[in-house]
Amino acid sequence: MRLSIASGVATGAVAIALYPLFQGGAWFWSSLGVILVVAGIGVLAGHYTLPGWLAPPAQVLGVWIYLTAVFAGDEAWARVVPTWDSVARLDRLLTTGFADIQRFAAPVPDSTGIVLLTCGGVGLIAVLVDLLAARLRRAALTGLPLLALFVVPAAVIAEPISWPAFIIGALGYLGVLVADGRERVSHWGRAVLVRRTSSFTVTRPAPSDSGALRLSGKRIGFAAIVLAVLLPALLPTMEPNPLFGFGVGNGRGGGNSISIPNPMVNLRGQLSLPENSTVLTYKASDSTPRYLRMYSLDIFDGEQWTMSEPRGRPEDRTSDAPMPPPPGQGASVPVTPATLTITVSDQVRRLSFLPLPYPASKVTVAGDWRPDRDTLMVFSTRNTAGGLTYQAVTAEPEPTADRLKTAAPPATAIRERYLTLPESLPDAIRQLALQETERGASPYEQAIQLQEFFTESGGFTYSLATQGHNGPALTDFLIRNRTGYCEQFAASMAVLARVLGIPSRVAIGYTGGSVTSGGWQVRTHDSHAWPELYFEGTGWLRFEPTPAGGAGQGSATVPSYTRPEVAPDTPDEPSAAPSSDPTGSDSPAGPANDRRDEILDRESGGVFAPVDEGMPLAAKIGIGVAIALLVALIPALIRWQLRVHRGRSYSRRAGDPAGRDPAAPDPGGTASPAEVKAGIREARRNPAVTAAWAELDDALCDYGMSRQASESPRALAGRLAEQYVFEPEAAAALARIAAAVERTLYARTPGEIGTLREDMRSVRRALAATATRGRRIRAVLLPPSTLLRMRALGGRVLDGFDRLENIRLRRPARKGA
Repeated sequence: MRLSIASGVATGAVAIALYPLFQGGAWFWSSLGVILVVAGIGVLAGHYTLPGWLAPPAQVLGVWIYLTAVFAGDEAWARVVPTWDSVARLDRLLTTGFADIQRFAAPVPDSTGIVLLTCGGVGLIAVLVDLLAARLRRAALTGLPLLALFVVPAAVIAEPISWPAFIIGALGYLGVLVADGRERVSHWGRAVLVRRTSSFTVTRPAPSDSGALRLSGKRIGFAAIVLAVLLPALLPTMEPNPLFGFGVGNGRGGGNSISIPNPMVNLRGQLSLPENSTVLTYKASDSTPRYLRMYSLDIFDGEQWTMSEPRGRPEDRTSDAPMPPPPGQGASVPVTPATLTITVSDQVRRLSFLPLPYPASKVTVAGDWRPDRDTLMVFSTRNTAGGLTYQAVTAEPEPTADRLKTAAPPATAIRERYLTLPESLPDAIRQLALQETERGASPYEQAIQLQEFFTESGGFTYSLATQGHNGPALTDFLIRNRTGYCEQFAASMAVLARVLGIPSRVAIGYTGGSVTSGGWQVRTHDSHAWPELYFEGTGWLRFEPTPAGGAGQGSATVPSYTRPEVAPDTPDEPSAAPSSDPTGSDSPAGPANDRRDEILDRESGGVFAPVDEGMPLAAKIGIGVAIALLVALIPALIRWQLRVHRGRSYSRRAGDPAGRDPAAPDPGGTASPAEVKAGIREARRNPAVTAAWAELDDALCDYGMSRQASESPRALAGRLAEQYVFEPEAAAALARIAAAVERTLYARTPGEIGTLREDMRSVRRALAATATRGRRIRAVLLPPSTLLRMRALGGRVLDGFDRLENIRLRRPARKGA
């Protein structure tokens, strides 16, 4: 019981680390309920001493009933007992939850489907932890499922997991180890001291020192936790980054060529083509992903964004001089230095602009590459980037919110170039910019409000099913359907920023990509556009209005300086700043707690269209049953393969292993003891007889018959034939097998034995005829001989972990003087 309670507490403690993934707390209370169910069933199983194998199925059944009662109670019988309708309801919610996870970036809303997925996953982890700790008594292995649950936030969000969450989870795991230690120590019993006198003997129990042992274990555990928290503070940090495919890109990338005259058109092509090619890979000195910019579009003529012709001076060649200073960036602004080594795929064609972090202070690349002083785009009229490997040194600004709020007005040259808007810009767009921002707020605060408008309050959705990037399309995106991809989001925020008097431009390049074992990989689905806004004294800063997630630009990230509530030097504190979530819980595009079977299709003029639920429930159940049957048949397949392999061995004639004619006399007369031993060793290597004897042993085990360790092969054959009344043919076959085994083991020269295939077949039929029908079915589907081997193999693996726990470092003995 103690181990079941400790397992539940450990699962709940580790589950706390999931809090950054959700906006609300419904997931936690639902998960807490399923943990209580699993722990309660485990306690009852221990209290009533039920068989160990019965507890996990009972816990899985309890999890199912709990999920049915909480999420599909209306369709269940008496709101508890699962029915076909409740199963279908849970299936729909799971499908919806998985789709919502693909759509939204963390923190995700507490939709019913997402909560169900989380609750079910936590419940399965709780069952596995209880199985390892309380049933198999392998408490150390519970760290594996607990670690799998703990790393989920690190795989989804870019922010590091807070140290309090780590300490709580580590204490939970330590509690399982302590509980297991107490169970083991309590089973040792108490030592009895014997004192003998001349007349009688006095015995008394010695006091147990298990408390000291437990205290030592706790000290070691707490010391390990303290070191795990404090030691990384003294080492270079590596922030966690996405490890799984959830929400990374849109999955519809393709194409490698980039058109210089119209980057917007090429961006749309890369996002919509079906291929998903690797564009480049890079390594960063601080192991942090970075946006890589190629183009900077500064002209908006009312129809589309384009860029001014870049100009590269001969004296600015990257091979001759460092990069020009970033415009507007003062010397006092905090920066994050890093060095990137970038390798562009040799499949990339006609790429005359280098993908670089902004701002780059130095670029080391082969060829004639020159930067544009105003935008720091690096281009070449002679070389292309395909197949190149180059190095870029960057110092990204990390300004504080106070610095940006008090930024001075931009310089005249910046205002004239980056505040220009056409007179034909619709008044509705101008009114929208003023409506979504507070009057009297600083330009920086207004920029934050614009980003929140696109990611939270505006009801925008990400879709590639939009046409055009001109003025009418922009108006339609902002005023009417509010559906588009990164181009519309970036272009729209840049336009609204200029309306508010904030200098802006549109950057085109790639997001940071996905992490690999050797660094970072950027693919065509990471093609992206984002706005850059100018603040005097800091320079150009990236903003991110595009939604993330599987239905958005999954690898997009929100810059830290767009979260003014969090100071840049306290990254471990929970953030209350604007989220990268594409829509808030009160947004028109956000999911309801109970997703409808129909959704509003904006592009069809408000007509309700049915949701594609994917694979039918019956097909899913069929596939699940087929997989379960295949898993259940693994022992039978192993037994069949072993039987076939042995049959090939004892189907061959087994001759004299020594290579002599059994009828010929010994050439040397009486053999020496050494020769006799050598002959026995050679005889034991006879594969045919060895395979037949092993097959007979397994057949006896499968049909529930025992072979006593003291029985000789001949005695075993006689007992079986008499006990089970074998037919004469079967009894003779068994006797021949026993004789072959004895001759192989003990005779100096076994002689010609012949094949044993028909004998084994006759004996197996005779053994099967004596067993019941249930025993014969079990021997085929779940052969005990194979199950015992699998159990022994698992025991050896688990014993290996125990040996790791028992490793002791011994101090070398001192040599005598």
